[in-house]
Amino acid sequence: MSDGVRMPHILWSLVLTLHIAGMALWVGGATYAVMILRPSLTLLDKTQRSAVHLLTLKRFLRVIWHIMPIVLITGWLMILHEGGFAVIPWTTNLMQLLGLIMAGLFLRVFYGPYRKASRAMRPQQATFDSIRSLMLGVVACGVLTILCASLGHGL
Repeated sequence: MSDGVRMPHILWSLVLTLHIAGMALWVGGATYAVMILRPSLTLLDKTQRSAVHLLTLKRFLRVIWHIMPIVLITGWLMILHEGGFAVIPWTTNLMQLLGLIMAGLFLRVFYGPYRKASRAMRPQQATFDSIRSLMLGVVACGVLTILCASLGHGL
């Protein structure tokens, strides 16, 4: 064990599990929203499309409100476990930066276009397009984070 935060091995396994499961849900959910849900909604009329899209986003964003802090905190705990920010590899620093960007994009979606769409009587397509663009950013950051995790731990 390193000189960082000391906990039994099983607890570190649980921290890592929470971290990976949270990232899978966050990145997977954003990918689903962008690549599967949105194109499938074109089969519905405009009113139904908006209603289903908003309800799905509401549920997803509510989950991310809980997942986001768990992922960030578990990441920081693992950094401390490895000896702190000064000793971690560049890939871990990049993962941390990408995670913070993802959190910023989430907050931008929630407080920007999602809030606008959820308050509108008839949400405009441009608002949903804005949400999609931001979610694509989340997906891109998530894929890069997965790449960093793979590079950082090698085979």
